[in-house]
Amino acid sequence: MRTLYFLLLTLCLLFSHLGPGAGYLTGLGQRSDHYICVRQGGTCNFSPCPLFTKVYGTCYGGKAKCCMR
Repeated sequence: MRTLYFLLLTLCLLFSHLGPGAGYLTGLGQRSDHYICVRQGGTCNFSPCPLFTKVYGTCYGGKAKCCMR
């Protein structure tokens, strides 16, 4: 009987480990920085911001600038 419980415990521990893609679930429900920039009236630019606009933040994970008036 103890052997059965030991095997059951071993199987539970074996299948309880999270897979390599489980870390992606932590970002579920969060908006991207591009979405937030555009929603607030900005534009995402890889080049410098146009005249009469200022850098407000970043887009695409810090690769572009969020420019707003």
